[in-house]
Amino acid sequence: MRVRQRLLIVLVGVLVGLAITGPPVVALVAAQAPAAAPPGDYAPADIAYGARLYDAQCTTCHGANGDGVGGVDFRSGKFRNAVTDQDLTRVITNGIQGTGMLAFKFDASELAGTIAYLRNMNSFDRGSVNAGDAGRGRMAFDGKGDCARCHRVGAQGSRVAPDLSDIGAIRSAGSLLRSLTDPTNQMMPINRPVRVVTRDGKVINGRRLNEDTYTVQLIDDQEKLVSLTKADLREYTILTVSPMPSFKSRLTEDELADVVAYLLSLKGR
Repeated sequence: MRVRQRLLIVLVGVLVGLAITGPPVVALVAAQAPAAAPPGDYAPADIAYGARLYDAQCTTCHGANGDGVGGVDFRSGKFRNAVTDQDLTRVITNGIQGTGMLAFKFDASELAGTIAYLRNMNSFDRGSVNAGDAGRGRMAFDGKGDCARCHRVGAQGSRVAPDLSDIGAIRSAGSLLRSLTDPTNQMMPINRPVRVVTRDGKVINGRRLNEDTYTVQLIDDQEKLVSLTKADLREYTILTVSPMPSFKSRLTEDELADVVAYLLSLKGR
């Protein structure tokens, strides 16, 4: 009992000391505040994409080196009104009232790229990463990649695989590159292929468009829409391996960068 009492007295003394002195409390809070994410956490493709966006949207005010506004220096890695990436997203999206910082209507991929570049601005070597060319990427997409055999863009291509018409607005550059080189790892759950066997033995392979507790709607490998009641199925299997091949060895690094640039340009607008 005496040991517990002594521990309690020590704890109370520490708390009282913190309340009186003030600064240690501030230091404790500061230590627990979210820290900026380290530069290594951002994909090179996102950083390169962000550099292009920064050049087009931000240099007029902030300058090429990030120090064009008084009291702001992006290369320092510290930001006056932001600590976390969520803070940066809020500042970019909403602007800062009473200043020249305007709100930007960036989509998800543009925000990811811009933040990745800002976090790495002090160490990014523009000559070390190929940002890609969208024009060449479209040629590789249609030609060497033969991507339209499964994917659709606008009014062209197949519906067997997911429609890519607005993929550049929802997926980051790094995510797109990983999808090209390791498609199974990047496959969205709803896009996983399925194998269905009906009660009469008919086999259907396809991709889910929608699913609830009792029914599932598919587009099969012949591009036909199929609506099924689960109670009528003998077998319903969701596969975990993507039917999409990896392009890691099929396309060169430059060609991959070009295809990513083309996909980023697909905003569905």
